[in-house]
Amino acid sequence: MNRFIPLFAIIGIVAAPAAQAGELWRATGLEQPESALFDAANNRIIVSNIVGNPGDADGNGYLSVLSTDGKTVAQHWTDGMDAPKGMAISGGKLYVADITKVRVVDLASGKLVSSITVPNAVFLNDMTSDRSGKVYVTDMLADAIYRIDGDQPELFVRDAALASPNGVFADGSRLIVASWGKGIKPDFSTAEPGGLLSVDLASKAVSPLPGAQKFANLDGVIAIGDTIYATAYMTGTLYRYRAGAAPETLAHFKPGSADIGTDGKSTIFVPLMNEGEVAALTLD
Repeated sequence: MNRFIPLFAIIGIVAAPAAQAGELWRATGLEQPESALFDAANNRIIVSNIVGNPGDADGNGYLSVLSTDGKTVAQHWTDGMDAPKGMAISGGKLYVADITKVRVVDLASGKLVSSITVPNAVFLNDMTSDRSGKVYVTDMLADAIYRIDGDQPELFVRDAALASPNGVFADGSRLIVASWGKGIKPDFSTAEPGGLLSVDLASKAVSPLPGAQKFANLDGVIAIGDTIYATAYMTGTLYRYRAGAAPETLAHFKPGSADIGTDGKSTIFVPLMNEGEVAALTLD
């Protein structure tokens, strides 16, 4: 994600429209919503609000809660953050990426209970949890992914092939990574656009997903079954990808579509960071 929109478009693979996703609702009144995470146990959507520059430790950031029909349940559910972005749930706790720290929130009360400082972190971005409960967080400006096990952070993988990793999603024995691109500049444009990658949880090997390279500055990523969905922040595009095929355009928004979430079935939640909204799309 990036607060500022450059004056040019990133050109890569041209993805022809092949399907449409219907919009169910839009939640409004949010403040630079960067991530929308579905909390299945409590049947709600948790949204991170940056409220300022994504890299500034200004104390303005907070979390909101939405109902599954887009109503605001709590605007300021958790305060006391700087620029919260991606989130993950594990062991009754909510983990939130916040620049160089991971905030830990009690999932039942919304109370901020601790902060985990990630050594050498530069710009923590998206988060996910695997089947064993381990939590992963990308460091977009350091080509790295950290793992948190028992609230202890460790470097999981650092590799130039990650190419500014932004979105991350645990999918069985691998992490799916959405890359922003190589040669990232101060305005968040890149010398080369990003694509979709896979990181094997056992070997830590980084592999490109065939047909999905160098096509966009990718932000959020999720998987539903064997289909991967990813957003391109700069263009506001939502892509759909199936193994071996080229990414397909599924929906268009204004620039600023960020870290998507899903109910794991047929609904995708898209934060529209520059609009202060979250859009719910149905894939049915």
